[in-house]
Amino acid sequence: MMRRKGAVILLMVSAAASLLAGCGAKESGTSPTTTVQDTVSSETGKTETAQETEAKGTVYPKGTVTFYMNGNPQYRQQYFETWLENHRDIAPEVSVEFVQVESNADAREKITMTSLAGAIEDLPDAVFLDRLNLMDLVQAGLLVDETDFLSPFTDQMVDGAVTDGMVGGRMYGLPDSVRPQLLMYNKEIFDQYGVDPEQMSTMDGYMEAGRQLKEKSGGDVYLSWIGSNNMTWKCWGRRGLMPQANAKIWDDDGNVIIGSDEGTRKALGALDTMYSEGLLMRVEMYDPALYDAINSQKLATFDIGAYWDEFMRQNCQAVAGQWRIMSAPVFEGVGKAGAPVSSYLCVLEKGKDGVYKGLVEQMWKDFTFDRESKEEWVKSMEEQNAPYTNPISLELLEDEFWKEPSDYYGGQSFREWEALTLKNGADNMVVTPQDAEGDEIISAEIEKYVAGDQTMEEAIANMDKNLKAKIGTAEIIK
Repeated sequence: MMRRKGAVILLMVSAAASLLAGCGAKESGTSPTTTVQDTVSSETGKTETAQETEAKGTVYPKGTVTFYMNGNPQYRQQYFETWLENHRDIAPEVSVEFVQVESNADAREKITMTSLAGAIEDLPDAVFLDRLNLMDLVQAGLLVDETDFLSPFTDQMVDGAVTDGMVGGRMYGLPDSVRPQLLMYNKEIFDQYGVDPEQMSTMDGYMEAGRQLKEKSGGDVYLSWIGSNNMTWKCWGRRGLMPQANAKIWDDDGNVIIGSDEGTRKALGALDTMYSEGLLMRVEMYDPALYDAINSQKLATFDIGAYWDEFMRQNCQAVAGQWRIMSAPVFEGVGKAGAPVSSYLCVLEKGKDGVYKGLVEQMWKDFTFDRESKEEWVKSMEEQNAPYTNPISLELLEDEFWKEPSDYYGGQSFREWEALTLKNGADNMVVTPQDAEGDEIISAEIEKYVAGDQTMEEAIANMDKNLKAKIGTAEIIK
């Protein structure tokens, strides 16, 4: 803990000159006004929760609800703008602003510095986070405990929706998305070279398919990609092969075991096999060269998170209709497909300045469970060729809308397969407060491996040595 506090203080000192740059004061005014409401719904006859009663009777003061989000936040903003226009009875003069951040870590850093500067009124009202950065802000006391609000909804959502948003048995993240690891493949390539994609249900079969494609295409087609920056560890490692192989960085007590862990050798050994046999093209994730390779049918598959769909649709229309989806390949002896990646909407703890807490919760609830508004927004996203995610509501997923065929995937329903590939998912790797630093250490060794400066065996040994020297024991938080 001393290491972490010291790092935060150092960060505050080095960035003090620019702490308030670009921050705009919010017209928060007074606390929300609450009117008396009947606790029994006349429409359903069901008793409402205290939160529902309070939310319905609240009129929120003039001002702006601010969110931090990475990726393409302008599209999510469209949903909330429409929502506010439809709820002027409770938010007559409220607007919404989505501030784009570079990453979850960037959002955490901005929030931490603003809080340390004492500028609580300049904090956003909510932020989208992954587990690692959520945990950090919980430890700093900066996120609202949503346990009482969320508890009535947990059995209405897909399995594991709240898991990564929990710290110490309490819920701090409103589940926003749960997206599986899946296998995307270009069916036209497989048909052209007479390679059976069904063999890719196992990791051994996946690699064998790569060998067959390489041989039959004369080396023209690669199974997939590998890059020289941290995206290789992020996509192939932490979010991909490592959970699929049940690999571990730390043991249950936080001791470094990556050097002796069987799962790690299985996971990174598979990556080594694919790269050393020339089955992976050297190209950077999100680079135009990657999209060019896809469009020219040089890359056949991606064992990757479902989020990759939006980048394919936006950048690879030349191969529209050729791609298909199946579950991620499983390792022998483990038998689990890819691990899901969850994202959470977290409300900031702002004391008297947190006047929009209830409004954010109500907006989240409708985005999660309201069929009509969610479907209208998704239709708009499709018209704009913009990103969206499957609902986490079990009831919504049963609707035929979420099983409609996709032209991009040759008539296969990407939405339905996104839900199907959540089944038999592997457990995500344990996340500790030390993992941000740990990932930098591990990624550096992977990058040296990709550059040809060391073998994979040497890379794993160096990961183990450097994690022990620079971090030592990690803090395991349940």
